[in-house]
Amino acid sequence: MIKLFRYLRPYRFSVSLSLVLIFVQSLADLSLPTLMSDMVDRGIASGDTDYILRIGAWMVLLATLGIFCHVASGYLSARISMGFGRDLRHRVFQRVLCYSLQEMDRIGTSSLITRTTNDVTQIQQVLFMLLRIFAWAPLMAAGGIVMAIGLEPKLAWILMATIPVMASVFLLLAWKGIPLFQLIQARLDVLNRVLRESLTGIRVIRAFDRVDFEQQRFDRANSDLTEMSLRVNRLMAAFFPAVLLVVNMTTLVILWYGSHNLHQGEIRIGALMAFLQYAMQILFSTIMVSVVFIMVPRASASASRIHEVLDRHPTLFDPPRPQKPSDRRGEVEFRQVTFCYPGAEQPAIRNISFRAGAGEFLGIIGGTGSGKTTLIHLIPRFYDASSGAVLVDGTDVREMTQEDLRSRIGFVSQKALLFTGSVEDNLRFGKETATSEEIRQAADIAQATEFIQEKEEGFRSPVAQAGANLSGGQRQRLSIARALVRRPEIYIFDDSFSALDFKTDARLRARLRQETAGATVLLVAQRVSTVMSADRILVLEDGQLVGLGAHRELMEACPVYREIVFSQLSAEELP
Repeated sequence: MIKLFRYLRPYRFSVSLSLVLIFVQSLADLSLPTLMSDMVDRGIASGDTDYILRIGAWMVLLATLGIFCHVASGYLSARISMGFGRDLRHRVFQRVLCYSLQEMDRIGTSSLITRTTNDVTQIQQVLFMLLRIFAWAPLMAAGGIVMAIGLEPKLAWILMATIPVMASVFLLLAWKGIPLFQLIQARLDVLNRVLRESLTGIRVIRAFDRVDFEQQRFDRANSDLTEMSLRVNRLMAAFFPAVLLVVNMTTLVILWYGSHNLHQGEIRIGALMAFLQYAMQILFSTIMVSVVFIMVPRASASASRIHEVLDRHPTLFDPPRPQKPSDRRGEVEFRQVTFCYPGAEQPAIRNISFRAGAGEFLGIIGGTGSGKTTLIHLIPRFYDASSGAVLVDGTDVREMTQEDLRSRIGFVSQKALLFTGSVEDNLRFGKETATSEEIRQAADIAQATEFIQEKEEGFRSPVAQAGANLSGGQRQRLSIARALVRRPEIYIFDDSFSALDFKTDARLRARLRQETAGATVLLVAQRVSTVMSADRILVLEDGQLVGLGAHRELMEACPVYREIVFSQLSAEELP
């Protein structure tokens, strides 16, 4: 957790000022019992009213100073901890955005959400406690010991016997607590994952009548988290009584031994009262430290999880000396490309070679699991090829900056994902500076204008989370329009027409032909009718390229393509 505190550098002045205020507060608090002892033993005993008033005024002044420093340091500590939490969340989110899909898959979406929210909150709370309590308590404990021993050395042995006992209790708590808190965070990840899957898949769950099964899954994850939390709470429940027992026994011994010496005239009553106050300050400080120790193990577990995110370097990174193609033609070339997912036994694609020139419409078709989506994910560099090279405009994509590469591409994913906001906001996501005319033109090409205008607010109509208030076909058309707004050199459509009816599909492809005449278009599809009119069709089977050519050429030379065609179209439907 200490490593994370290097991000406190922007708050160095505030931290220093807060520590100074805490130091002044501690001096004021430590001075009050001594002044009270002097007032009792010298002023009240002798009846010196002027002395009592003078010492009383000093005590009021010190108390006021202590209150001011307490409030000011509390304000600064809150500002520092809240700002630190904000900055840490920003760093985690920024690092996650740099991750490739490979790192995202390895850590898991639900775990990343937990680390960005709950884990950062744990560290933020502990930082506040450290600034407020952990900085103040040691000063009060050390200062109290010095003042108490200097005031009444005969009672010092009581404190010397109590402190090791309290330290032993803390060490036992840390030894037992840290592993349990790490398990709590891991089980919280599992609970978040189960909850996320259940909520996002609620339609499938209801369609297959698996509500009871999902309820059992959630109950198991919830029970596991509850069981681990109960184990931690039992540990804490035993810890606090032990601390209070030590405090009360210490008070009892001080009063018993002190009263015995007071009766014999060896200790002054003011000194006994001041020593008891110092003892309470020392023990109260120790209890405050114990509160911090309760939170530190869980924050330590959270810190290690955040470190895993921040210290994990993305496998995809920009080269130190990036190359930039001289022109933007939109050419795509694969040279003996092979890609294997981490942990997979077989490559997803093997020895793929082809070239799509500027202005070419390339269809990609194949059976389920043939590697179509994997193939196109290598172009915007969502993954890096295991061997071979993917080139855009004659330059290896690994030699280009990711920003430059992706600025040339308009990508429509297999799952049409929309963001919360309006229709216009989602279309402008492809190009922030797009004009209203450009947005309307893109929607018209994507055959989305009709259903948008049917809405009361038109392009300002709200879009729910993930586009839940739109049909599958409407989401796909808006996703296509979002890519068209960008006007890139390369268009990639990953089975983006599957939810469209044949009539809309045909109209959309006809408009695409006109609008993307100078761009390279790669279109993945399951339906033969979607790719038949392409300039060339790339046929995949089991990750290998088994055919490349126009529709008529493939019907004659490629058995796999011919089989796909006859499985979808009758002889009368063939051109």
